[in-house]
Amino acid sequence: MFGVEENCRVAWPPHAEHEECRGGAPAYVKEASRTVRLITTFGRRSEFEKAAARLQALGLPYETISPEPGYARVGVPALVVEQKVRLELAARDGDSGFIHAGWVEFRAARHPVPAEPPPEFAEDLVGEVAIMVLAPCVADKSRMRFIAHLGGSLAPALPYLNAELPEACYNPKGETLTFMDRYRLVTLYPYRVVVAKNDDIVDGWRVLELVRRRINETWARRREIAPCYQTREKPPALEIYKRLPKTNCRACGQLTCLAFAVMVHDGELPASKCKPVFAGDYGHLRDALVEVVAAMGMTP
Repeated sequence: MFGVEENCRVAWPPHAEHEECRGGAPAYVKEASRTVRLITTFGRRSEFEKAAARLQALGLPYETISPEPGYARVGVPALVVEQKVRLELAARDGDSGFIHAGWVEFRAARHPVPAEPPPEFAEDLVGEVAIMVLAPCVADKSRMRFIAHLGGSLAPALPYLNAELPEACYNPKGETLTFMDRYRLVTLYPYRVVVAKNDDIVDGWRVLELVRRRINETWARRREIAPCYQTREKPPALEIYKRLPKTNCRACGQLTCLAFAVMVHDGELPASKCKPVFAGDYGHLRDALVEVVAAMGMTP
């Protein structure tokens, strides 16, 4: 549903490699770089500008990836640096001068940013979109997970969107709606969007723009739609399993983590019975596990 024009990647200093993004597959998609590169983004453009200015002041090279024009309503430019630059920045003064969403390993965009600007809506329920958390995906380390905060509230539109998406899982009590975008798990809350398994930053912007359009287009047609408050089919138990330690420790009383995931999925055990996650060495999995369980309409 989106365009085919290439997204922009700009290098600094100016004499560094530069890709003018108009037509054809960009060089950085084809290259097999041996250097580890990291990427971050920001909730506000002003924070990106602070970060870029700081890197320039320190004489540290970086590249930017722009969401404009097609994803201008859901993103601000992202910064890409080599790992050694990130370490040097941290050694100099940390990130004290700007607020970022987190650093993850950079992955080249598989698809371009659309050349057409995003549509405007007379009544925009989504409002300002700010990616506040960018992290490796717990369920698939080769992909990204992000949390975007919204300036508006999606709550009024969720029953209507539930009626339009028969494959979605709606939790009216928790006011969440979860659906799959191919292999990506997308959960809508009133004031935030959580997406797991993004391929890259441009893919993340694409999902956010998809959400923005679906919400606002559905809301604009709400008089033609009978709202649905039913909870239908949940995402598979495998989505819970992917967020467990997979140690088969049996502390939950089940023989395997997979068996435990099925029990949680069926509502026979709470996710909090996983002691390694909630009271052990795998606490880093807790947020992702709680999110997916809550999105299925269950209490963690």
